[in-house]
Amino acid sequence: MEAIRIVDKKLLLLDQRLLPGQVNFVECGDWQAVANAILEMVVRGAPAIGAAAAYGMAIAATGLQQQELSLFYAGLTNAAEGLQATRPTAVNLAWAVQRMLNVARAQTGATAAAIADILWAEANIIAKEDIVVNKKIGAFGASLIPQQARILTHCNAGALATVGYGTALGVIRSAVAQGKQVSVIADETRPYLQGARLTAWEMVQENIPVTVIADNMAGFLMKQGKVDLVIVGADRIVANGDVANKIGTYALAVLAKAHQIPFYVAAPYSTFDFTKSNGDQIPIEERCETELTYFAGTQIAPTGACCYNPAFDVTPAALISAIITEFGVIEQPTTQKLAAFFTEANHD
Repeated sequence: MEAIRIVDKKLLLLDQRLLPGQVNFVECGDWQAVANAILEMVVRGAPAIGAAAAYGMAIAATGLQQQELSLFYAGLTNAAEGLQATRPTAVNLAWAVQRMLNVARAQTGATAAAIADILWAEANIIAKEDIVVNKKIGAFGASLIPQQARILTHCNAGALATVGYGTALGVIRSAVAQGKQVSVIADETRPYLQGARLTAWEMVQENIPVTVIADNMAGFLMKQGKVDLVIVGADRIVANGDVANKIGTYALAVLAKAHQIPFYVAAPYSTFDFTKSNGDQIPIEERCETELTYFAGTQIAPTGACCYNPAFDVTPAALISAIITEFGVIEQPTTQKLAAFFTEANHD
């Protein structure tokens, strides 16, 4: 289950807009095509768009390798700015692009062609690291899953949202691998239906029991005692533990708190943004109104109606039972706990 493929230095992205009906890959021949694929949701999910953007930087470098170094670096900086502008909320995107820029700028004395080769190698490293990190998250997260569990999840934080394996769904995969009896409840996740189209598809591929529900059904299932825990991914986590994730996550966290149900967030260290002290400082992407007013090409809202379509919301740390990372689990996250946890992790 691959969202990203590299064939002879060509980037192929699984077109997630077509799932589950069609499996089709889009070839990106330049960084602008990569940026458009990220913007148009051909590829989505914070770790996946970070890896795709890293390959976009390598592709940009290849296209510039005949230029003198001053023009090479100017073009690479332009590509970085263009890629970063596509999805402002998911911090993994900026993290990956900046990492690629830093590697390029560190190659003093190297030719543009040599730097391009180095950037391809670095993009491959980022992709491989993502899978390793996700499996570590899965192992730590599985320890929180009871032997029998009905797990509610929102959006898609699986193999399709990463280079492979997944964050929230990686925890579920790890729990299943340990022999735990797990079933998944997938919020459909309006308006883009990542839960119904993508999470459910991943679970069906692996024979993990999955039930799709409309977003507005979650509270009723919790009241009926049909949800044991909630686990989601994240697009950005700030210094105090506030979490930006797909729109609708905040409502689930409030419902989980009201029903005394654990609410977990699974995300890699690259999703943390310690330059922002709280969630109010996170930029929230707003997407095209037609995602709300049209469904499968059919208009479902009257012309003239106003629309508000934020792609993400922010869940306060006080509503989060624990954040699961590749370094371990941070229970009841706070500014002090996160700082101490990662200080120790980085020293180790």
